Amino acid sequence: MARLQRVEMVKKISELRDSAVLCYITGDRENVSTRIAPDVTQVFYRHLELIGDCRQIDLFLYTRGGDVLTPWRLVHLIREYAARFCVLVPFRAYSAGTLICLGADEVVMGKMGELGPIDPSVVNAFNPQDPNNPAARIPVSIEDVYSYLALAGDKTGVRSEDQQVQSFTLLAERIHPLALGNVHRNYLLIRSLAKKLLSMHQQPLREGRIEHIVDSLTEKLYAHNYMIARLEAAEEINLNIIYPERELEYLLWALYQDYAEELHLAEPFNPAEVVRGDRSEFEVTSGMVESVHGQDSFVFSGMVERRDFPEPCKINVSILKQGWRTVV
Repeated sequence: MARLQRVEMVKKISELRDSAVLCYITGDRENVSTRIAPDVTQVFYRHLELIGDCRQIDLFLYTRGGDVLTPWRLVHLIREYAARFCVLVPFRAYSAGTLICLGADEVVMGKMGELGPIDPSVVNAFNPQDPNNPAARIPVSIEDVYSYLALAGDKTGVRSEDQQVQSFTLLAERIHPLALGNVHRNYLLIRSLAKKLLSMHQQPLREGRIEHIVDSLTEKLYAHNYMIARLEAAEEINLNIIYPERELEYLLWALYQDYAEELHLAEPFNPAEVVRGDRSEFEVTSGMVESVHGQDSFVFSGMVERRDFPEPCKINVSILKQGWRTVV
């Protein structure tokens, strides 16, 4: 679908919601995926300046996650332009995307809408080395560490101080103590960010409700890839979830499908398909920020080379540039 047709859908959503609508899509296409990251902040600023001050801003969001500090900055920035902030979730809004939702006064979730836990995996120089790639480090999940300690205490009967020290020593022999310290620091950070985001609502939430929501999205969920449907988000986690009426539901899903088609989300990027002859340049769009006022795309630019020596038909890919580009 052309941008002009997509803009018409955004305008219709805006009319139904009596809001200004901003769309943010991070692409999860294999080999050229994007994530929520600090570099999108200036892109948001450009669109928000074009939108100007208004009563309500709705963020149409699709993402599998990313940097956990960026949601805090984005929500603050959006609230500079509107007293009321809402998120529209037609499908996935995982991890850092769920954090953005915590900062919203309401979250409109379609039937296919999904949120996720907010416990990130942490990677730094002290993490265990990847046995399959000596230059890489294995991510350490915050909740995996705390689940191990809970397992030692709750299931295997570790109660005395000596037994607790022994359990932690076994863990520290496999994961560097400084990596474990980083895990704990991020555990405290994610809970603090979640509470601050929940405290930004127009109608303040009770402290007990905030604690329940944060606990539910961290310690009470069993895996980082756990998918939270709207019924659970509303009734068990106690988020302010809105079910869209039929027309809005249709528009949200149609708009998501158009972005999925535009960004080829269902198709892995295969370099062999773009090479012509021995060498070809390529550009792939893998993320978008869009409003009725303009469009910015995250673009990978690179070179694909086909080599028959020393190995037959080997494809080399070089990413020469990546970043946000203003289209309109």
